[in-house]
Parts: sequence; C-alpha cells; structure tokens
Amino acid sequence: MKRKLLIVEDDCLLAEAAGDYFTSKGWEAEIKEDGIQALDVLREKSFHLILLDVMMPGMDGFALCREIRKSCDVPVIFITARVLEEDVLNGYALGADDYVTKPFSLPVLYAKAMALTGRVQKSPVFLEVGGLKADLHSHKVISGEKILPLPPKEYAMLLFFMQNPGRVFSREQLLIRFWGWDFDGNERVVDNHIKKLRKAIGLCGCSIQTVPKCGYRLEIQ
Repeated sequence: MKRKLLIVEDDCLLAEAAGDYFTSKGWEAEIKEDGIQALDVLREKSFHLILLDVMMPGMDGFALCREIRKSCDVPVIFITARVLEEDVLNGYALGADDYVTKPFSLPVLYAKAMALTGRVQKSPVFLEVGGLKADLHSHKVISGEKILPLPPKEYAMLLFFMQNPGRVFSREQLLIRFWGWDFDGNERVVDNHIKKLRKAIGLCGCSIQTVPKCGYRLEIQ
C-alpha cells in the first residue's frame, strides 16, 4: 500500500518538485494551494503525512495545523522561510512534528518524512506514563482500574502532557494549541483546565506541576 502525502503550499514550483520527488519514491502526492482547500480534502481522505507551508493567503499554516489537530494525529512537517524561534515553538505547541526551512534539500526532507512516518506506524495503541494509561483508539485514560471522566479538551491536554513528560509548556503555548490564535479570553482558562486535570488524575505515579514564571510540566514521581 502506497503512503499518501498532502502538500499544502502556494508556491506551485516548490510543491510540484516535492510532489514529484515523493512520487518517484513510490508515494501518492496531492497538492493544495491553501488551507481551505486542504481542509476540504482532509474531510474526505486520510494521509500518512502533511507538508505544510506556514505563510499562505487566507488560512495560514498555524491555523490549519490547529484545525487538523482537532480531528487527527497525522504527522505534520512545516515548510517555512521564517526561522524565528517564536514561530518554531508555536508550531510545536500547535502539534507540528518537524520543521524544514526554505531552501531545503529534497533528500533530507524525504529522510525526515520516512523517519517520522516510520515512528508513527510503530506507535503503540496504549501510552503509559507513571500511573496513567491512555488508550489512543478509544480516547480514554485509565488510572489503576478507573477510567477518568475527561471531557475532550482535558483529554487532549492530558495526552499532550503524557506525550511530552518533563517538558515545560507556557500558558501561551497551551492556549494557542488548544484554544487557537483567535481565542478572545485570557490565559486563566488554562489554569482552570489544569486544576480540573489535577483533580481528575488524583494520586497516581505522575502529576502536573507548576513551574514558577514558566508554565506547567508533567512530572513522573
């Protein structure tokens, strides 16, 4: 079965070059020029990898990545000419798996794609951290023998922490990832959801710790 690639890039020459290269390696490649077109095709088809330009007219890559992460965990590699650290960190907070900067080597891009999709194909059905066990298919988290009653937002946040144990995320990064750039509330909504998560987790082998002036991290005890 061929691996399927979605390229979302408004530079037609670059998109066609990447598409041709992956096709020559046995992939199926589909190209869309903007985020709206990409969302339309994602409602109908599934892909093994998405190459996503950051700067696009209409819906930019960051906004599109946020929409993608609401419904699936397909690997996303950002393609960008911008190399600001803030952009890179925001991209990872939104769910990007890797970055390549323009101009880039097609063989290097392909190597990243193969390494990333290879890891995803070998990923387990269950994720265990401390005393928590997440069923990635049923979207349930189990502590001991108890299924935690988590709403979708809190499940997504807890899974994100479980996938990144020990890593500190600021309130701003969490706000952008789970509420989006256009959220008109304040960062206190993050604190409220962290409070609910702590109550739901209770006493187990890990906990969500506050890192003063930095944010939050999942600490394994």
